[in-house]
Amino acid sequence: MAYLLYSITVLILILVTAAYFTRASWHPLLDNLTMRFPAVNIQLPFSGARSYLYARLPQTFAGDVEAGLSSSTFDLASNIEGGDSRAGLDDTAKREILLIMKRRRLKFDEARRAYMEDRFSANGIGPDGRPRDPKFVSFS
Repeated sequence: MAYLLYSITVLILILVTAAYFTRASWHPLLDNLTMRFPAVNIQLPFSGARSYLYARLPQTFAGDVEAGLSSSTFDLASNIEGGDSRAGLDDTAKREILLIMKRRRLKFDEARRAYMEDRFSANGIGPDGRPRDPKFVSFS
């Protein structure tokens, strides 16, 4: 009996190890399976992470609106209607904001606020907008 239990344990260990090392070849098949059959909702730990890591960023203001990078307080409709020929929003900011929207499940305005707070703290600026430098002197 112990021999059978040991054999099954070793077989499962070998199969799991083989699946782990070959995940690059079969993981896209699972993604395609969920796209073809929406009723089969397989949630893998990193399946959602791929969609923003390798997705092409929009290059126009219309693409930014379609990607969800617009709201009532940050309206890009006037840029689109005016025929603005610029390339859209900053690529690094778009990438970071989309990442925050996916990871923290925030809407665009909250993700934009979180992105700006992160940038402020990285540059030594407090959440109230004042520098955190102890030598800072303000005359108001």
